[in-house]
Amino acid sequence: MACWASSRACNSLYTWNIFFADLYNRPSYSGDWGDYISFAERLREKADREGTDLLVIDTGDRIEGNGLYDASEPKGKYTQDIHREQDVDVICIGNHELYKKTSSENEYLTTVPNFHGNYLASNLDILDPKSGERVPLGPRFRKFTTKNQGIRILAFGFLFDFTGNANNSFVEAVEKTVQQTWFLEAIHGRDIDLFLIAGHIPLNSPEFNAIFKAIRQVRWDTPIQFFGGHTHIRDYFKYDSIAYGLESGRYMETIGFMSITGLSTGGTPNPRSTSLAAPDFARRYIDNNLYSFHQHTSLNSSTFPTPHGRNVSAMITSARKSLKLDHRFGCAPTDLWTNRAPFPSENSIFTWLQDQVFPTTISDPARKDVPRLLIVNTGGIRFDIFKGPFTIDTIYTVSPFTSEFRYIKDVPYPTAKKLLTILNQEVPQIFDLPYDLAARIPVSPRSSESSTSSNTHNLFRQDTKQIALAPSSSSDSEKQPLTPGYTTHDFLGSDGDDTIHTPIEFYRVPNVFQSRIGFPGTAPPADLEAGSTEGEDPETVDLVYVDFIQRYVLLALKFLGTDYDEGDTEAYMEGRTMTEVISGWVEANWKGQC
Repeated sequence: MACWASSRACNSLYTWNIFFADLYNRPSYSGDWGDYISFAERLREKADREGTDLLVIDTGDRIEGNGLYDASEPKGKYTQDIHREQDVDVICIGNHELYKKTSSENEYLTTVPNFHGNYLASNLDILDPKSGERVPLGPRFRKFTTKNQGIRILAFGFLFDFTGNANNSFVEAVEKTVQQTWFLEAIHGRDIDLFLIAGHIPLNSPEFNAIFKAIRQVRWDTPIQFFGGHTHIRDYFKYDSIAYGLESGRYMETIGFMSITGLSTGGTPNPRSTSLAAPDFARRYIDNNLYSFHQHTSLNSSTFPTPHGRNVSAMITSARKSLKLDHRFGCAPTDLWTNRAPFPSENSIFTWLQDQVFPTTISDPARKDVPRLLIVNTGGIRFDIFKGPFTIDTIYTVSPFTSEFRYIKDVPYPTAKKLLTILNQEVPQIFDLPYDLAARIPVSPRSSESSTSSNTHNLFRQDTKQIALAPSSSSDSEKQPLTPGYTTHDFLGSDGDDTIHTPIEFYRVPNVFQSRIGFPGTAPPADLEAGSTEGEDPETVDLVYVDFIQRYVLLALKFLGTDYDEGDTEAYMEGRTMTEVISGWVEANWKGQC
């Protein structure tokens, strides 16, 4: 491993946003959790041989986004047991675990105990479902000493200042948390060689900056290692010469790797000091596939898997079979992209939904003759559709959330039609919109600015070869075609990716998009063709939207001078979710063999 430090080093593997994502249509990111366990175990063996240390970190968003979690009843029936098999040193929560009361209780009752004191919740409380008392979700911090070198680490686990959680959990603002007595007492301890901050938080954020400043006010000379999340990008950030942060992409496409050499080792009989030279930090973004794992362990398909890793892969295969995740709804005739095609365009998944799916599916029997304006946030569609089988697993990868539809009846159309502009922030705003509202580009601004066009239809296909990023690979890469993929440009430059790829062009999409359905002058829904939703403007419409954005729809309506509130809203197509709408359309319209 080009980034592996084999002398006086603390090496770390790091994931977040794993979602047990759709690995089977994407060979470039096809490693499963069992493969990752084998990878960690092989690197720990290497660390033991060399006298270095390896830590494993996870920073949340472990639920929603794949059939393995979402198709089970109860949700997480299989994934909780699968995830616990990894030996994780520091783990924290993400926002996805907190949207529902049931999922946050599952974290408290099952996931936290599964990780035996390593699950940290520095700024999060929960109502104990048995006693009703407000208690910390998990330990506020952890102090431990590494196995081989005796590096003394003080670790915390934070969540960004999240406000969309269910009412049984309580997220304390990070800036307030770092002023608490327990936090100040913890960081004042002198027996600390490294601060490790695991957080479901963007790297260059007010929250991480508050933690950095609080520590620096007390310990100006102790290294700090940040592991972030939430923004779905590969990123690296420098806080000062001995404090750096790493974020490792999205959907388990990336295994983050960071090494620090030259740390103090105060937990050994013969401690060493960093006083003569500052520690050296390095990072690598590893494509999550067996080719990468073999490359970085110098092993092959026969020698790489560990018995433990094989068993976990078998658990995944068994769970998928039990859930019938390969059951086919239909056959997608083409690739449809969230961010890799402009909106609107024929290859945009949002154009497909807007023009083909919604006009024929969004209709409440009691209001079927009333024109309706449907508003959906792009962030509710989590991933692309690939040409080929559209399965149970596919639908939960594309639309995993349990969002239902609500509406306000008989809204004046001149008012309703202005909502798109307001929610897409095309006019000065008087309220903030959440980061999760829109589908996000999975690259940092530095990367997106330097990306160039590529043939999007080649991504993740098996007819091109992956080239390892190593000193000897340049001549090979000139002879062999490259797969499109990440070409990261972070704070340190463009040498962080472990694999050479051709760049992909990503497009920004709006926060929300809309469909005009049943307007005067249009054909009945059953007769509609793609793009035929235009008609005359009605006086009033039913304003329909996914329930996740209700708060922002009501705020926008108030901004427009109306007095609508939650009492004016009702269920639309009660009990029917976005997931069911899409899968039903596919089953009816994408028939045939793949």
